[in-house]
Amino acid sequence: MKIDWKKKLASRKFWVALTGFVTAILVAFHVGQNDIAQIAAIIMAFGTLIIYIFSEGAVDAAAAGANQTLSTTTSTTEKNISTVMSKDLNAEQDQKQSQKGITGG
Repeated sequence: MKIDWKKKLASRKFWVALTGFVTAILVAFHVGQNDIAQIAAIIMAFGTLIIYIFSEGAVDAAAAGANQTLSTTTSTTEKNISTVMSKDLNAEQDQKQSQKGITGG
């Protein structure tokens, strides 16, 4: 089974678990409370930065996909409008031709 590290690193649960694990190890080795607090703060700061980077990447990717979909939809809508207008114009011209034939004009 392959681990999705990108998803793991973007998980707040992962960073909290890592911080808890490292803190417990440091306590077991009788490291001072100030040092433990500083190390835990560094881990959480790093985790926050990684989560932010991945989150912004996901938002940017979603926005790019939405822009592409909007562009395609707009293009299709413009083509449909053009087709309808062309058909209306042709029908109008056919109607004028018919009226000329009836009135002899």
